[in-house]
Amino acid sequence: MNDRRKCRSWGQVIRVFDKLRRRLEEVRQPPVARPPVSPGAGRSRQRNLFEAAAVYVAACAENDVEKSAEAARWVSPEALGFGVNELACRAVIALARERDESPQTVARTLLGLPAA
Repeated sequence: MNDRRKCRSWGQVIRVFDKLRRRLEEVRQPPVARPPVSPGAGRSRQRNLFEAAAVYVAACAENDVEKSAEAARWVSPEALGFGVNELACRAVIALARERDESPQTVARTLLGLPAA
């Protein structure tokens, strides 16, 4: 009886490791390129973090709570935070060049802070 239990357990271990091996092989394979999805095709497409950040920030600027919440669901909170930060940096740099001012001056002006 003890030998039977040993064999049954060993078989389960082999099956678990086989499933793990197959899963790791799937993960290591490069993703399959998918054609772009046309609007209204019924499938939701993968959004990247910069698209999510752009939609999120624009929706917040327009006080569109539903759209900002939707964009926040597209990516992880960490990715959204990174995207919003990158968008803010690029916007401040673009405004600074346009105004011929330093990025620090532009950022402080946008936030309503006194000049440093």
